[in-house]
Amino acid sequence: MWKTINSALVTSIKNQTVLQPINELLYQQIRTTYVLKRKTPPNLHKLGGLRKPLRSRHYIYDVIKNTAIERQPDIEVLLTSVVEGLGNVGDKVSVRPQFAYNNLLLPGLAVYASPENQEKYKDLAINTDVKKYSTPSAAYTVQSLSRMTLSVIMNKDVPWTLKPWHIKASFRKCGYVVPEYAIELPEQPITGPNMDIENKEFAITVTINKQEKVNVRCRLHHWSTELASRLPYVPRFWETPSEPILPEQKSILDTIPIKEIPVRRLRSGAWGVWVRFLVWRSERHPGPA
Repeated sequence: MWKTINSALVTSIKNQTVLQPINELLYQQIRTTYVLKRKTPPNLHKLGGLRKPLRSRHYIYDVIKNTAIERQPDIEVLLTSVVEGLGNVGDKVSVRPQFAYNNLLLPGLAVYASPENQEKYKDLAINTDVKKYSTPSAAYTVQSLSRMTLSVIMNKDVPWTLKPWHIKASFRKCGYVVPEYAIELPEQPITGPNMDIENKEFAITVTINKQEKVNVRCRLHHWSTELASRLPYVPRFWETPSEPILPEQKSILDTIPIKEIPVRRLRSGAWGVWVRFLVWRSERHPGPA
């Protein structure tokens, strides 16, 4: 009896394997390549002699290269659409791999700059009807200027006539460097001081790189060196409803987008400002909000 049980037990143990079944193996490739260097080189042995055993100090290594944390090089892609800040259609740009995958390749704005794709899209920049910009940042500059409301501060005590250098100084206060030759003022001159045009708006045209033109909304404010003559400060003047200084510019101002009130301002309780802003915008821009 005991012999039969012992024989069956030995047979079952022999049939079992210590290895995992092949269907449970992990087939995913893992990049775990390291380049190491021994901190203490092992001792040499005589030709034909026995090798000396390694000590614990011989198993201490310095990491020369770790491919898991190594910075991957930039990849080159070929733009198939205009991308703000990068380039025009047909331009070959070099960007970070993660940015290229998420923002260019997946949305279909670019393809890999392989020799086949370069040959395929070589005439894309010539045959396309998409508007081209002078520089990669020109599209972003046009969008930024069209959405701003430029504050133009003039003297309240001394007579003046609005000139391009006044606009240049106002742009410089906002962080923009705009030359005078790129600023186009309205044909009808704006003179002052005149309290009737205080906090009213007008439009100018700015030329970027002598190619792109953008209309910019401006607000005129008076300022005095005398403390008693100064007008009260108006915070967030761009949220205050206003009228054009020159009636003939109303159609131009209606085409310029109006800056929206941030949601955090509404959460802080500025509902009265928001209602007045909506009424003013509906009068200037009829249609759905």
